[in-house]
Amino acid sequence: MSTKFDLNDDSLVVIIGSGAGGGTLANELAQKGIKSVVLEAGKRFKMDDIENDEWKMFGKISWLDKRYVVGPARIAEDFPNLPAWIVKGVGGATMHWAGVAMRFQEHEFKMKTTNGVVPGANVLDWPISLQEMKPYYEKAEDKMGVTGTKATGMPHHSPSNHAKVVAEGAKRIGAKCEAANLAINTEVRDGRPACQVNGFCMQGCRIGAKWSTMYTEIPKAEATGNTEVRPQSMVLRIEHDKTGKVTGVLYADKDGNQHLQKARVVAVAGNSIESPRMLLNSASSMFPDGLANSSGQVGQNYMTHTTGGVYAEFEKPVHMYKSTVVPNIVHEWRDNDPSRGHVAGYELETLHLGLPFMSAFLNPGKGGWGRELADSLANYDNMAGFWVCGEDMPVESNNITLHPTEKDQYGLPVPVVYKTDHMNDYKMREHAYARSKELFDAVGAIKVNNLPPYPASHNMGTNRMSEHAKDGVVNRWGQAHDIKNLFVSDGSQFTTSGTENPTLTIVALAIRQADYIADQMKKREI
Repeated sequence: MSTKFDLNDDSLVVIIGSGAGGGTLANELAQKGIKSVVLEAGKRFKMDDIENDEWKMFGKISWLDKRYVVGPARIAEDFPNLPAWIVKGVGGATMHWAGVAMRFQEHEFKMKTTNGVVPGANVLDWPISLQEMKPYYEKAEDKMGVTGTKATGMPHHSPSNHAKVVAEGAKRIGAKCEAANLAINTEVRDGRPACQVNGFCMQGCRIGAKWSTMYTEIPKAEATGNTEVRPQSMVLRIEHDKTGKVTGVLYADKDGNQHLQKARVVAVAGNSIESPRMLLNSASSMFPDGLANSSGQVGQNYMTHTTGGVYAEFEKPVHMYKSTVVPNIVHEWRDNDPSRGHVAGYELETLHLGLPFMSAFLNPGKGGWGRELADSLANYDNMAGFWVCGEDMPVESNNITLHPTEKDQYGLPVPVVYKTDHMNDYKMREHAYARSKELFDAVGAIKVNNLPPYPASHNMGTNRMSEHAKDGVVNRWGQAHDIKNLFVSDGSQFTTSGTENPTLTIVALAIRQADYIADQMKKREI
């Protein structure tokens, strides 16, 4: 019998979203005896719902509610209604992430100190350091089962043919390349099997070898009797009392009926588009510009990583799809070296795209036709390639705002995502394209294709951490500067984007935040 909490129970933590941040926070609190309700906008999928089919799963699990992409960047032209590729369902984007789990580097927490003022960017130091995060990173690696870490002792995945081609190219140009740290089991662990290398990591893992809150944190939290998950519950607004404390969350169920769940604490973990949208939609006479927005920073400083793709064609087969999605990473350029013509670093993540996705992304939008594209796709078996993943500059005007007139199916203003490159992003991408070509030429590539960025799967910023209330939305614990019992628990709290994939840091921050929330509740501070 699953736990059910009363709508009028005001002793609960209400968590909005069930992905890396929300799902982890729910389980960490549950293990401490703290009761919570998790409101998830999407459905609850079963393992049987997961299929090894790229487009079927894209249609089944993606967040496809109406959104607009605006700005001069090419993504607005190629994908005008799909700024981000994220999941709408219990487990959130941990259903479709590739499993790459790396720690931030020390300088990435201190981008302002490292580089000073970056013209045109709104760069800030995080109010926390790598040293402070280390124990939480270790706990996250243990929880998620990350290969190649001291926390698990689990070996890396065996190198695939794709990984070997890239590693050899890196070696020939003197670049560092290592097996990726993946939250995908290489041996039976935590009741989950070892990876079978079926290659569909980004469609959901059919056997559960990859860590996802869908079948790890959420069921573990529910098993304690301290957590209730309500799927297909779209949050409309967060309510507060006359003192400014949040008191509950208004949401619509699958039939459109509205319910108000009372709360002692509210944690927002809906991702970098939905979380600020929720706070902006919760404007009131006390908070006319949106909840927790005295700084005007809610929705601002949206980051997605500086990205692009590079896929080389060879004379002989590579069969890149016979591999985990990201088998190894070239990290020669992940440091901060302004002599390269840009600040911050990037990694080249060996990434295989299935044939359906390759046909969509090789030259998206109006250019996705013609003889050249057809010839490259005919050469698919002989391809090897990367996804460029670099630190994206926080730019205040890259933001999430509410559409002035258009409403979605819940009657809420549709989010408008404005995103364009900072000059640093442009220079970094060009540097990455050039180094990638050198690497592939060194192993005999006959053609090298540069792919433009595709919809963001890494979404960060928009409710950022800051030391001072005027500069951001939340403090070092993800606690709103303006409202003590309101927290942000997802990637929207990132002050800067770092070079690394964000999931491990989101989970580490959620573990740390759970300790803080438990302590503050015990002290009756919240």
